[in-house]
Amino acid sequence: MRTLLRWALIGAAGLVAFTVLWAALYRIVPPPATPLMLIRALGGSGLSRDWEPLERISPSLVDAVIASEDSNFCGHGGFDWAAIEGAFEDNEEGKRLRGGSTISQQTAKNAFLWPDRSWTRKGAEAWFTLLIEGLWTKRRILEVYLNIVEWDDGVYGAEAAARHHFGKSAAALTRREAALLAVVLPSPRNWSPTRPGPYVARRAGVIEQRMAVVRRDGLADCTR
Repeated sequence: MRTLLRWALIGAAGLVAFTVLWAALYRIVPPPATPLMLIRALGGSGLSRDWEPLERISPSLVDAVIASEDSNFCGHGGFDWAAIEGAFEDNEEGKRLRGGSTISQQTAKNAFLWPDRSWTRKGAEAWFTLLIEGLWTKRRILEVYLNIVEWDDGVYGAEAAARHHFGKSAAALTRREAALLAVVLPSPRNWSPTRPGPYVARRAGVIEQRMAVVRRDGLADCTR
């Protein structure tokens, strides 16, 4: 038993060291691909992606994503406990299901993990969230997020999304286009920023108003 315990501890320590080194590597090296990209590609979706540093992505898209996905991004340490509690209460009361994931959590999930709702994957997501919050800057977290998130079937990252949907670079996105891209993030294979239905169009207008608040209150200053 002592031998088994010793080997178990060695294995656990090795796994921890591996994940720390992996996260540290992505602090300076763009992730070459993500598990979701590979799964989708194997399923026939293709893979369109062009990495761009944050300075070559429209500040409007930064504001829009923070306004839509995580307005407290610059203020939390990876987890927005108030949002998580609110989502849990709504789900318990039988209201429309919603999540409480921050941009940091979504980056950890997309960069390192497989798409799944199991507790094992959730635990791994929490661990990688702590790692990137400790090893990366907020600017780097958002830069990675905007370069790996899915924006249509087989389309990943802001540059590929801007060219796919609007025929322009991510740097040239307007405020309205940025808001439309941010709105479809929860369901990018079902919602379209170029053919928005009533909900997407209405929600994009709300996000445009929130973008002004993000800029006014400095809610994206940690990414500048």
